[in-house]
Amino acid sequence: MDRKDGCMADKNDAFYIQQHLANERTFLAWIRTALAMKGIGFLVFGVELVINSGNGAGGPVAIGVSMISYAAGMGVLISGTVLYFKNRRSINDQKFQSASGTILTAGILVTIVLSALLFYALFVYY
Repeated sequence: MDRKDGCMADKNDAFYIQQHLANERTFLAWIRTALAMKGIGFLVFGVELVINSGNGAGGPVAIGVSMISYAAGMGVLISGTVLYFKNRRSINDQKFQSASGTILTAGILVTIVLSALLFYALFVYY
C-alpha cells in the first residue's frame, strides 16, 4: 500500500495500527528511562564538582556512580531498542509474548543505579 510520502508500508502494519502505536509509546518510555538514568550520573558528578570543587573524597565515588549510571542507561536504551523491533515483528506475526527478561534486566539496572546513588550520598555526607 502506497503512502503519501512515497514509501511502501508493510501491509501487516496497517492491520495492527493500535498495537504498533502502543509499541512506539513503550519505546519512548524506554528512552525516557535511559535518559533519566544517565541524568542521575551527570547530576551526581555536577553536585560533586560544586560542593567539593572536585577535590573532595567523594570525587572518585562520584565518577564511579556517573559511570554506572551511564552504562546502565545505555543498557536500558539498547534493550528498549531491541525490544521495540522484536515486538514490531511479533505483532505482525501475531506471536506476541511479553518481555519478562528485558523488564527484569531494566529493573536490576535501575536498582543498581539507585543503590550507587544511595552509596554516594552515604559516603559523601556521613
